[in-house]
Amino acid sequence: MKNRTIASMFEEIADILEFQGELSFKVNAYRKAARVLSDLREDIELNWENGKLRSIPGIGVALAKKIDEYLKTGRMSKYEEVTKSVPDGFMELMSIQGLGPKTLALVHKELGVKNLEDLKKTIDSRALESLPGMGAKKIENILRGIELRSASLGRIPLGVALPLVESIVEQLKRVKGVLDITPAGSLRRMRENIGDIDILATGRKGKDIIDHFIRFDLVEEVLAAGETKGSVIVEGGIQVDLRVVKPDSFGAAMQYFTGSKDHNVRLRGLARERGLKVNEYGVFQGEKKIGGKTEEEVYAALGLPWIPPEMREDRGEVEVALSDHLPKLVEYQEVRGDLHVHSSYSDGSASLEEIAVRAREMGYEYVALCDHSESVFYAGGVSQQKLVEKIEEIEAINKRISCVTLLSGIEVDIKTDGHLDCPDELLEKLDVVVAAIHSGFKKNVTERMIKAMENPHVDSIAHPTGRLISSREGYDVNLDAVMRTAAETGTVLEINAHSERLDLDDVSCRKAKEMGARLAIGTDAHHLDQLWMMRLGVAVARRGWLGREDVINTYPLKKLLKYFGNTR
Repeated sequence: MKNRTIASMFEEIADILEFQGELSFKVNAYRKAARVLSDLREDIELNWENGKLRSIPGIGVALAKKIDEYLKTGRMSKYEEVTKSVPDGFMELMSIQGLGPKTLALVHKELGVKNLEDLKKTIDSRALESLPGMGAKKIENILRGIELRSASLGRIPLGVALPLVESIVEQLKRVKGVLDITPAGSLRRMRENIGDIDILATGRKGKDIIDHFIRFDLVEEVLAAGETKGSVIVEGGIQVDLRVVKPDSFGAAMQYFTGSKDHNVRLRGLARERGLKVNEYGVFQGEKKIGGKTEEEVYAALGLPWIPPEMREDRGEVEVALSDHLPKLVEYQEVRGDLHVHSSYSDGSASLEEIAVRAREMGYEYVALCDHSESVFYAGGVSQQKLVEKIEEIEAINKRISCVTLLSGIEVDIKTDGHLDCPDELLEKLDVVVAAIHSGFKKNVTERMIKAMENPHVDSIAHPTGRLISSREGYDVNLDAVMRTAAETGTVLEINAHSERLDLDDVSCRKAKEMGARLAIGTDAHHLDQLWMMRLGVAVARRGWLGREDVINTYPLKKLLKYFGNTR
């Protein structure tokens, strides 16, 4: 799909225009379009072929023309014009946390910085310190941004990899001779970002299956094509490997290639203790193969129950399994609603009714409409009067539409002094109050969150660390103190399921559970095509060893509202 390619081009145009001082509404138009296209589940080419580009939120006449030009010719004149206006290496600099467009313009003008190497030299020579506003803390943040970017190079976000691999798997299922197929590697463990994509299949005539695979439309380059393995590069430079194994080894191969490395080392140690050998072909006692057709056979041979892939990180899961105390992890099908969605009342693209209809189609029992509060003006924050109107419209829709309930909510901003950006008498009228920090990331964040949680009207803390994967570290926050207060006050901590956040992460989720806090999964969706990301949030919860009882949006509506009422 061309979605992410075009999204990336729009994002780069926005970065350069902002660096050059272009009007903010033009910059924001490109950024919004980039976000929408990144999350769009449908192939942009299908919309284009059906003449429906303008039906995509955020795509106006001008942007539709640019998409049309690219899909017709493989080029975008505006992109070429804008990128030629800055030195080579500039785009690399623009992706570094702590080096915003204004700072970049300053170091470019005063110190001639044109690329990452130039920037590192100015830091080493301490020339950067001579610029106004460039104190030790600012430079430290830029250095951390460089490290963060280096660590993320070559990694694929889960939100990109999952739809891609599922598309490939669906195509492969239709290939004659394929008996079974599954993703493997870190993708099957649902890590937040992964390396190459691994797929395992079993079936007759492996070479025929590989031949079909390397001829798929999305393949840009074939790296290898043999009897049992094919390796290709697809759009975006992502490598995808397909292995075809024998049916009686499929389970062993699944276990072996899913990993993680440390988990597999732990299993091999158990096997040696029992006089066994485990590899990708099966479980062996001497020369005799005693298992391998299914993963359950592999684990059973080692005296273990089957361990869910998300837990296979050697974080104590083997010991828990040996004691027969594996937790029953939350399932996607158990989620009854989304507790953080934005509508057109703030910076979302869908109306309340459109969200209700889509939520009903997804089988949800409820969905919480949590638009920004008024001080977050740059995200279309809702005035108090508009919030009252929204509550009234939700009541009217709930009377009209059956099988799903809209919950009136708000994502209320926690100000730098800890006060909330909405009076208590109005918060009291809402079903769900989600409090969040959107500015002052280094200013008393812990104290502000704790003060918000002590407000009896606050139900949840959104994106508690404030990180953006691969681009922003997040708040300067004592997460342990926040978790303790959440457990004491009954305030729920959010697993923000947006692919750019996944915040809380898996390790923090597990710790929050151990400290007695409850969690909720919200997509933070700003348009309908982001609602699917609930699956990513569930994956984080499963990696954090959470069960249904730990995630409150598995509760039926009546129990959910009672829980929120009890926290008040």
